[in-house]
Amino acid sequence: MIDFALTDRDRELQERTRAFIRDSIIPREKDPRQSPHGPSDELRRELNALARQAGLLSPQCGPEWGGMGLTHRERAIVFEEAGYSLLGPMAMHCMAPDEGNMHMLEAVATEAHNHRWLKPLANGDIRSCFAMTEPSPGAGSDPSAMNTTAVQDGDHFVINGTKWLITGAEGAGVMIIMARTLIDGADKGATMFMADLPNKAIITERILDTIDESMAGGHAVIRFDNLRVHKDDVMGEVGRGFRYAQVRLAPARLTHCMRWLGAARRAHDIAVEYANRRKAFGKTLIEHEGVGFQLADNLIDLHLARLAIWHCAWVLDQGRDARFESSASKVAVSEALFRVADRCVQVLGGLGVTGDTPVERIFREIRAFRIYDGPSEVHRWSLARGLASRH
Repeated sequence: MIDFALTDRDRELQERTRAFIRDSIIPREKDPRQSPHGPSDELRRELNALARQAGLLSPQCGPEWGGMGLTHRERAIVFEEAGYSLLGPMAMHCMAPDEGNMHMLEAVATEAHNHRWLKPLANGDIRSCFAMTEPSPGAGSDPSAMNTTAVQDGDHFVINGTKWLITGAEGAGVMIIMARTLIDGADKGATMFMADLPNKAIITERILDTIDESMAGGHAVIRFDNLRVHKDDVMGEVGRGFRYAQVRLAPARLTHCMRWLGAARRAHDIAVEYANRRKAFGKTLIEHEGVGFQLADNLIDLHLARLAIWHCAWVLDQGRDARFESSASKVAVSEALFRVADRCVQVLGGLGVTGDTPVERIFREIRAFRIYDGPSEVHRWSLARGLASRH
């Protein structure tokens, strides 16, 4: 049976993270070094330094690499609190794509690779990016459609192709590249390659304008022009890239849920405060059932989302295959949190569509969550295939 009660350690982590976000991060939310393509690297480094001083940097990474070494359950508590500010996950260096990349490196990469890349990444000295998604007709929701190729040439692989929606590529220090691997003309499947940035053979064609703006470096279109990667910089084994991607994606879907739960809770708290002081037709908004019931529904969605997250975290902490739980949680939580954010905009009325509160931006950011790391439709399709295979 899963025990959802908070331990003394859980409460200490929760309170320490909550105080850090309240006292050190929320006051910096209006810092001008933020753009539609994410916070500047200067701002990121300053916030990372604050988290380091508070003992809250890289909670997902092992202490030997500079992190806190938290369990998935403990991450659920800490990431929710970090997400209460849209700057919080970046400050604590547990934002995508770095958080998922650190997890995968720690699980898959060699010790030499981890000294070279994971340690500076966990310490906040560099950022990272993960290059898998391609524009049509390449790999998107269907990774088997991958068009980017890596052709063996002696001790090197030569990579050519185009990727897009590559989060954080601009300004990153290392890129993990997924490419279809050809050896002596034979297709060996997808392989992950590591490459230092900047590199003249990795060309940023443009930074996309997107609905979200909380991820440092934005989302780039990248072209590989005869990029040469030494065979020693293959992550893991040739041809096992999709298997390693699952190592990354199952926990990463869940940690997105954790962070955005915090953001949705922030929007809800703002809406509740507003509904208790704003008056219309002779009484406060919350006394009108049309408003009060929306906020009650928020409480239900937030509660059920947290239960789904904690259950999936428990499965991961047991060392069990969590593909079903992570897909189900991704759909349920992303859609529930969007409903919460949408109701908050509605409760705030005109105020909700302005930048005078974070609610408008939280609404936009959470909308994107229903697409990345697998849109709801793909997860439902995957879950349905599992049902079909049982008969």
